[in-house]
Amino acid sequence: MEFLLNALKAAAEPTRLRLLSLCAHGELTVTELTQILGQSQPRVSRHLKLLCEAGLLERFREGIWAYYRLAERGPVAELARTLVDAIPGDDEGLGLDLERLDLIKQGRRQAADKYFSENAARWHEMRGLHVPERDVEAALQSLLPATGVEDLLDVGTGTGRILELFGERISRGLGIDASREMLAVARVNLEQAGLRHCQVRLGDMYQLSLAGQSQDAVIFHQVLHYAEEPADALAEAARVLRPGGTMLVVDFARHDLEYLREQHAHRRLGFTDDEVCGWLRRAGMRPDPVVTLPGDPLTVCIWRATRTDAPATRSRPLAVA
Repeated sequence: MEFLLNALKAAAEPTRLRLLSLCAHGELTVTELTQILGQSQPRVSRHLKLLCEAGLLERFREGIWAYYRLAERGPVAELARTLVDAIPGDDEGLGLDLERLDLIKQGRRQAADKYFSENAARWHEMRGLHVPERDVEAALQSLLPATGVEDLLDVGTGTGRILELFGERISRGLGIDASREMLAVARVNLEQAGLRHCQVRLGDMYQLSLAGQSQDAVIFHQVLHYAEEPADALAEAARVLRPGGTMLVVDFARHDLEYLREQHAHRRLGFTDDEVCGWLRRAGMRPDPVVTLPGDPLTVCIWRATRTDAPATRSRPLAVA
């Protein structure tokens, strides 16, 4: 009962109730919350600390920034949502907070649009080398179970498109990426899609900050060809999969477009079925038949595998093709 009393005490203050309401509408930094509330950063930080200690808010770091959002797990997560829902929708103070929040989100969208437009030519060039994305996405949707996937991890989430694609079919989605700029784009896209149960984080695919056997599905969409050690990335992803969980790896078949190394930072020029399936088996996965989507000049492959109970093993570094 003590944890419940602590949570109620933490929430029983006007500014902290405002913070709970704002963080229920998306992930926000201290700076953004300070701008909305019109209070000093030290004061806002103290309120946030109390709410996090009580389990009503979650905090995570992204470089020098810290983001806050309404708790989704834990003994008082349901209470946090109940308190937010109990705030009258016509409250004048809340209405003003939400107007300021909209301005914050507009600024985010403008920054994301600027970054996307500056890189659009490069992305469009890559798309022109293989089958349309709609064909790849249709194949992906057919390969992931329609039910039973509560937790989905998207490794190298980029714009968050995979989370958007499966958002309506999952309970929780998490995308990780090494680019803060791409994460900003993904947050805007997920916000516009209304997928508040999906989150994105700065992360390292070789050292996922997730508990073992915590995910029902993991997807690598056009990520492995950037990896120094693809086998280790797959082994780490297998670690967080629950037994019976699904892994989908989308990437190019082996090719000889050498210019992609210099102009698009590709580390590897595609993969063969044998090497990917071998890596998956060593990671404790059972591969299924490979789905091939021929293109000109690049062929897209989808490797699907199921987590077994066998322990994963790290591979030795392989020579770059």
